[in-house]
Amino acid sequence: MYWYVDYRFFTNNYTFAVILMKYRVMVKKEKSRQGLVYRSFRAYVRFMHDRLFYRRVHVIGAENIPPDGTPVVIVSNHQNCLSDPLGVILSFRDRKPNAIVRADVFAVHPMIDKMLRKLGLLPAYRLKFEGEESLDKNKDIFKVSEEALVNGRTILIYPESGHQDKRWLGDFSLGYMKMAFEAAELDDFRTEIFILPSCNHYSEYFDIQNDILVKFGASVSIKPYYELYQSKPRTAQRRVNAVVREQIAGMMLNITDLDNYRAIDFLRNTYGRKYAAAHGYDAGSLPDKLLADRAFFEALDERKSKDEAFVQQIYDDALKYEEDIKKLNIRDDHFDRFPSWGMVAASVTALFLLFPAWLLSLWPNVIIYKAPEPVMRRMKDRMFHNSFLFGMSVLITMPVLYILSFVLVWMYVNVVVAAAYVSILPCLGLFAWYYRKYFVRTWQDIRFRHAAATKKRAGKISALRAFRATIYERLNKILK
Repeated sequence: MYWYVDYRFFTNNYTFAVILMKYRVMVKKEKSRQGLVYRSFRAYVRFMHDRLFYRRVHVIGAENIPPDGTPVVIVSNHQNCLSDPLGVILSFRDRKPNAIVRADVFAVHPMIDKMLRKLGLLPAYRLKFEGEESLDKNKDIFKVSEEALVNGRTILIYPESGHQDKRWLGDFSLGYMKMAFEAAELDDFRTEIFILPSCNHYSEYFDIQNDILVKFGASVSIKPYYELYQSKPRTAQRRVNAVVREQIAGMMLNITDLDNYRAIDFLRNTYGRKYAAAHGYDAGSLPDKLLADRAFFEALDERKSKDEAFVQQIYDDALKYEEDIKKLNIRDDHFDRFPSWGMVAASVTALFLLFPAWLLSLWPNVIIYKAPEPVMRRMKDRMFHNSFLFGMSVLITMPVLYILSFVLVWMYVNVVVAAAYVSILPCLGLFAWYYRKYFVRTWQDIRFRHAAATKKRAGKISALRAFRATIYERLNKILK
């Protein structure tokens, strides 16, 4: 049997609630159940997430996930707001994990709040953001989570206490360890609880049709630390935390040289593709590119420890090179893929022929994509953008506009044609997106060809090509 205890119950009935939890840990643990409404909503969100919002979704290490019904705390890095917990939650097919995430995302919009709670997300209140008066609410959330955990549920938490805006791992708060050990204490340390390290990784943070990777490491049982915890709780928490954090740092791209982050990030996306190919990685596959980027940074960082001045000069030159190509409005890959006028003409012809289809694809997709922009422009933290775009599209603009499209076609044609039209709207949306990308790329190729044919700018491009070659030659020497 499963008794649901609303967190508001704890406010006025805390003592009785604790007694109730003590009783509940004695009943038989059971697997997390998913009702029809939840399964339907989850299937809809998964389709939007896996098929429309992202191009490819990679789940690695799923075999490391303990069986459903096992008490598990999933601990992960945090870099992309709600995209991170959604990626983990939707990677499960047979359970409904609860995720504890920063509380401010629940305040973005009432519909967002409703969707998050429906998906199993719970708010965590922080002193820096929500104020001291809100911290008491965490006691209720954590008590409910501890009780659910010891009864075989899965809890997802982000111990960095906020998302990063770069690919690096911040310090961990020990709150998740406190929750895990206190959950075990509710059952007098009879239940074995596991910590499952995880990481999120993205090909790009912003916009749609990028790739996402969710990777699970080896689960860590905290049972061997129960005895130590009873005499030295903080020591036990720190020891388990060190093991978990080391695993996560070893799975993700953790660029620890933050002073040179911008240069390293630029180099891994330019020279890094050559490095990947030279070392047997497929730069077009996100899991392979992650491994290549990790090896690339580690090799650079090791060389920097031996010859800091030499590597620092590479970083400084890389930033200058990045600024110069931006001034000329060209891309780095133009030097590898010099577009001929024949290639440009073929691209323009294709765009012209597909233009009518693109016009047809704009309704209602351009509204769906553009509607969140006024709110997004007011967001100080850009890492919220994709989460808000996804949430508003899934909950508001897509359902409303798709239903409106269905009704209009039904009124003027018939229900069969209306159903067929609405069923292809997602495909038309993807077509509109890729047509736009192809148009932008073709326009950039035209600009590059024109600049290369202009005497004044051609000299700058030639000098920039030589500068790039110099940087790459130095990288080749130290990264063999």
